[in-house]
Order: sequence, then C-alpha cells, then structure tokens
Amino acid sequence: MFDLLVAGDANPDVILGPLDAPLAFEQREQLVGGGALTLGGSAAIMACGAARLGLRVAFAGRVGDDDAGRYVRAALNSRGVDTEALRVDPELSTPLTVVLTRDGDRAILTAPGTLAATGGDDVPESLLAATRHVHFASYFLMPGLAKALPGLLRTARAHGATTSLDTNDDPAGLWDPAGLTAVLAELDILLPNAHEARHLAGHAAGSLEAVAAALAARGPLVAVKNGADGALCHDGDTLVTTGGITVDAVDAVGAGDSFDAGFVAAILNGLLPDRALEFAAVCGALSTRAPGGTTAQPTWDEAVAHVTSKENQPT
Repeated sequence: MFDLLVAGDANPDVILGPLDAPLAFEQREQLVGGGALTLGGSAAIMACGAARLGLRVAFAGRVGDDDAGRYVRAALNSRGVDTEALRVDPELSTPLTVVLTRDGDRAILTAPGTLAATGGDDVPESLLAATRHVHFASYFLMPGLAKALPGLLRTARAHGATTSLDTNDDPAGLWDPAGLTAVLAELDILLPNAHEARHLAGHAAGSLEAVAAALAARGPLVAVKNGADGALCHDGDTLVTTGGITVDAVDAVGAGDSFDAGFVAAILNGLLPDRALEFAAVCGALSTRAPGGTTAQPTWDEAVAHVTSKENQPT
C-alpha cells in the first residue's frame, strides 16, 4: 500500500531570527528580521520530503486534541501524507517548537507534549506489513517509542520492509549506548549528522570517516550529513563522499530531514549508496532556499536536474 511509513514527531515550528544580539530576559523585547509558522518535527519533515519526491507515504505518531494538532494533520495531508495512523491524545498537548536563528546556527526550544507518551502501540503492525520501508526519527525525544524500537524494526523486516533511523540530538546528553546497540542490530540505514554520529559512536575526536566506519561495523549502512561540507557514507567496507551543491540558503531548519527523504527515496528507486548520497545532499541543500523545513523541498525531477548539473560542471 505504501512506499514509506514514517513514525515519530510532528509539531508546529515557530522560526524566529536572525538574532543580532544574545537572547535577553527581564521582559526585554527584541526585534528580528523574520518569523514563520511551519510544520516541524524531524519525522514530519522527512515524510513531507519523501512525498514531494513521489513516494506513497504514511505517518504514525501522536498529537493533542488542540489547534496545533489539527494544524499538523492538515499540513501533512496537504503535502500528500496519509495520517490515518496519526492518533489524537485526549489529555496531552501537541508538541511545540520555537527555533531561534543566529549567525548560521540555531537554538531549539521544545515543549514535548505528547512525545513522551508516544510508544510502540502508536505504530500499527498493519502498516509495518504494508510498506516497503519504515523510517523512525527523534529517538531521544520519545523514550517509549525508543524502548519499543528493536521489536518494531524486527517486525517491519519480517514483513520484508527495509528500515532507517535519524536519532537527532539527545537533550539529556546521554546517547543511550545500551539501547542503541539493540537498535543498530536491527537497522538497515542510520542517518545522523556529524555531531550526532560522533556521540553515537563514542568518538568525540578523530576523523568523521573513522566515526562512520565504526558505526557501520555495528550493522547499518551509515550516511552522515556534514552541513556545507557535504556528506559521507560507509557500508562497513567502502567509504564514499559528496560535496553537495551550493545554493542561496535562507533557512537550514529541516535540511537534514530532507536529506533523509532523498536518501531513502533514492535507495527505494534502485540507486546505489554513492548515487543516493549525491541525490540526498542535493535534496538537503535545495530545502534551505525558503523558511521552514518543507516549503522548498524539491520534486524528484528537480533534484535529479541539480545532480546532473553538478556532474556537468567543468573541473
């Protein structure tokens, strides 16, 4: 029924910035250049990116019975994502994130709402059995779902699906080495950024290539996002890299999630990891051309055109 099932976080993002001074308290009012209300959550942005690339996508997770939850559902539906498995929690509120940008960086403040209550029961086995690929996001924000993840991955793979995970950051700074060992053993693709990869591998120092190799040795194909420096991929034997493309970036929020969508879509369309890495880097770069994580996500043909354009550039 579906090419992709995405499970995880979905919430409104309020993006403000750029700040031109440190954040001030004591009831000080500060003005910034711009602001946007947009769909957020790593899982939701990834799902929208994959749908934009032409995949049939379903979403599983939990929102509150509030205006924010209704906004999330409408935003996912408007982008072609099936939300039949997006449950409504009658007691907890929908998560809400405020993103403050400054000097190419950002601070992220999240009220978790339903995130802690999201668990394995929110991911129907009927969907795990009816999709080609299952992607999970924001591992550290949803401890209930994280605990159930090894079993969910085994179930998905038993039904013939491939699997992927983008852990995102760990607000507690613990990085759960014991729990992740069980997850990585059941995982096909791991999609961290450079900061996350170093913590997941336990290697604060050393080359990013060595970090990727160490993670790949634990089971999954590893694709690491490295911002403006491109990305790299390791399958346990071979390392491949890409420099990505240059764009006039407006907002990098969600670029890593658009990369995830591109990588999974490319693999599902039969591309080998080296070509999937190039395609994914293009998807991530193109998504930065407008505020928010979903506004500028490319179509398949648009991303392919930029990959081709890159290949045709003189050396």
